[in-house]
Amino acid sequence: MGWISPWKLNRLGMLNMNRRNVDYIARYNSRVSYPLVDNKLKTKLAVAEYDVRTPKLLQVVRQQHEISRFRQMAEDLKGFAIKPAKGSGGKGITVITGRDGDDYIKASGARVSVPYLERHLSNILAGLYSLAGTPDVAIVEDLVESIPELARYSFQGVPDIRIVVFQGYPVMAMLRLATTASDGKANLHQGAVGVGLNIANGHSLNAVQFNRPISLHPDTGLALENIAIDDWQEMLVMASRCYEATGLGYMGVDLVVDVDDGPLLLELNARPGLAIQMANGRGLLPRLRQIEALRKPHFTPEDRAAYAMETFTSKT
Repeated sequence: MGWISPWKLNRLGMLNMNRRNVDYIARYNSRVSYPLVDNKLKTKLAVAEYDVRTPKLLQVVRQQHEISRFRQMAEDLKGFAIKPAKGSGGKGITVITGRDGDDYIKASGARVSVPYLERHLSNILAGLYSLAGTPDVAIVEDLVESIPELARYSFQGVPDIRIVVFQGYPVMAMLRLATTASDGKANLHQGAVGVGLNIANGHSLNAVQFNRPISLHPDTGLALENIAIDDWQEMLVMASRCYEATGLGYMGVDLVVDVDDGPLLLELNARPGLAIQMANGRGLLPRLRQIEALRKPHFTPEDRAAYAMETFTSKT
């Protein structure tokens, strides 16, 4: 894989945080749309109207007295995910992948009891993980089981795909792989691996961990240079549809590929990070400016996805 230094990235149009905040987030993201993406439950309901699939919703816990229903609901479940509706950065998400007697098994292999999970639900409602520390809602979703072709690259966590979408156009993408350092979460700041993906075909470009180049996954030892994402065009169209669903001009769309249900939306982010540029070895600015300069916008998600695939190759 090739590697481009931060200095050279700057010359290639690297978007910095100040410019992102002022020229793109503040300019293109209406404040009235933020509640849609800062609340996972609202996101699920909004995107469903635009044919964007999400993991099956099993239960919504809004009040403390509703926690008692969780025990009965989960009695026959082997796997599920508990999430704070207003959490960020993966905080407060508990993923259960199995069952052993009365105990549940977390993705890390740790055993937890039903009372433990009930306390976790109570903490979510109290706002322990919410963006502003305000009271929250807990959602329980069906367990996502990643397709083996991608799961093998990740360590104790479901790999996901982040696509940056600008005015409805997918402009840059990366695969995020969990590691020991990231505690099974696909969060680059915590130590997950970011693998840049060619928008044209979903094939891997460069890989980074903590913004440094790598060629092998630190835990699985697998080479990261020949990864190819199936259903790539479908994923780009799904990401593009989120523009109509939310009205946000600049956002991150996080997708997973489930073994049974195919591509699913995990969440949206109105303030996507910038490390995706390091993973791609390209700056975002030239692509963003190209979209801004379009005189004949492509109005359908399918058209916008096709334009991105034709235009934003690994060389542009």
